[in-house]
Amino acid sequence: MPKAAQTRALIIEKTAPVFNTKGFAGTSLTEMEKATGLTKGSIYNNFKDKDEVALAVFDYNLQKVNAVIQAKMSQYNTAKDQLLAYVKVYNSSLLKLLFTAGGCPILNTAIESDDTHPALRKKASAAVEDWKETITGLIHKAIQEKEFRPSIQAEEVALTIIAMIEGGIMISRVTGRVHYLKKVLRSVEKMILDLT
Repeated sequence: MPKAAQTRALIIEKTAPVFNTKGFAGTSLTEMEKATGLTKGSIYNNFKDKDEVALAVFDYNLQKVNAVIQAKMSQYNTAKDQLLAYVKVYNSSLLKLLFTAGGCPILNTAIESDDTHPALRKKASAAVEDWKETITGLIHKAIQEKEFRPSIQAEEVALTIIAMIEGGIMISRVTGRVHYLKKVLRSVEKMILDLT
């Protein structure tokens, strides 16, 4: 990898937990310098501005989340079991791999950027849409494989699953009670099993 690409990768990797914990507005250049060990000049020789770093960091954090989920899903053959893999991932120690610091990057970015950062909001929105499409596709596949009944409204169920998982993460983090997320995930699992 060329040196410039290595430096960009280092900046993204080292500032990812800072942005995910403090948000875009709360992350200062001083914190970026401290996290990377680089000067302002080095950072801005590789990125146009803080916005460009934040967008790259969101992509990096999202890729980490998706990689863990895809790895878990690949362990199963049926669409129903692949859908249940979400419950297994969010209900296990894999959660620490997903959220190295600060919680869910989709939730964090969506909340912070809702009215303040259109480019980050667009990325968070696309991430939710992609997640919805993945779950909808699994539901349609499960219907075709006769695992789920044909009358299911796939998009409605997909959005409900996402809302429950993200809501469970938010409630768990704000209260400091991990078992609240586990309770929500039990409901998600029951909802999926009831689709048969």
